[in-house]
Amino acid sequence: MFEMIPRRRNRGALARPRRDLFDLFFEDLTLPDFWTAEKSWMPAFDVSETDNEIVVKAELPGMNVEDIDIALTDGLLTIKGERKMEKEDKEENYHRIERQFGSFSRSLNLGTKVRADGIEAGYKDGILTVTLPKVEESKPKKIEVKS
Repeated sequence: MFEMIPRRRNRGALARPRRDLFDLFFEDLTLPDFWTAEKSWMPAFDVSETDNEIVVKAELPGMNVEDIDIALTDGLLTIKGERKMEKEDKEENYHRIERQFGSFSRSLNLGTKVRADGIEAGYKDGILTVTLPKVEESKPKKIEVKS
């Protein structure tokens, strides 16, 4: 007689659907998009916060300071820039260019008020560091509970 309770099968590695070598090769490979007319790239950002300031670090390797634009409008920090391709070499035949070039724009909502007159920005070794000091009223205040 058949059992009333369904039996669970242990599905190990051998029970997976068969894939050929072609599928395995392209499984984790990400190819660049050759069909888009306009190339864009997005630099990595790190945002940290202390009691006194917000620090934004952006990876912008190979860029010139003149090509970076920073603006603060109503608590929205916008960093724009453009990384230009170096001069073209007629003697070299490129088979593949993986470095990304083009313009980018990132906006971050800071979520707190900052002093616009105290903002500092520095660029060293391909890392842009923007330090935004908080307004005194937006700093967290510890309130002690009395018994």
